[in-house]
Amino acid sequence: MAENVTPYKDSELGKKEQVTRMFDNISKNYDGLNRVISFGIDIKWRKQVVAIITKNKPDSILDIATGTGDLAINLVQTGATKVIGLDISPGMLDIGKQKVQEKKLNDKVEMILGDSENLPFEANSFDAVTVAFGVRNFENLEKGLHEIFRVLKPKGTFVILETSVPTKFPYKQGHKFYTKYIMSTIGRLFSKDASAYTYLSESASIFPHGEDFNNILRKTGFIGVENRPQTFGVASIYVATK
Repeated sequence: MAENVTPYKDSELGKKEQVTRMFDNISKNYDGLNRVISFGIDIKWRKQVVAIITKNKPDSILDIATGTGDLAINLVQTGATKVIGLDISPGMLDIGKQKVQEKKLNDKVEMILGDSENLPFEANSFDAVTVAFGVRNFENLEKGLHEIFRVLKPKGTFVILETSVPTKFPYKQGHKFYTKYIMSTIGRLFSKDASAYTYLSESASIFPHGEDFNNILRKTGFIGVENRPQTFGVASIYVATK
């Protein structure tokens, strides 16, 4: 199971409360910094998630840890009747709601405040569930995955996009240097929350990836589990079925 790294090491708040506060703090700069830090490659990764989901022709999709709603908005391309984006941060959701409004997608995309570890939906509610760069922020990873399993319909598709760590030279060494020094420095320079990007870097470096995360998904009850490394292994797309 993932080590419990938190954004604010001296805080007495639990991880969930700290993560909420952190994303509220960085919400206004989040999209711009993400494009800079990832060199825009995260856009390509999200397109691949949409392509995977589209193959199964879902009618209802839940995007957990939706943040500012990029993936939820992109998932409209699947032809789904309804996409729900859920996040614990009001600040991030406010940005997401603005995007949905600007794109005139209010009839397709609903952005709601909610906890990934206590989802406000009945069992077997969604044809597909997605999480992009969010599972490593769960306070209790196992509980969050069980909740996702509960609300997903039988034969439904679960797709996760998450950071991972390259295993081959020189990508492994280059990735470690970039995330430890460059990414956190950019975050400190352009974000009002100096701890946020240090946390995001640290949490990515210790979160289980590849076969280790596949095994966690299998333990939760998912079948047909596979991971697809992206861009020399700096991210992975995990696909699983209920």
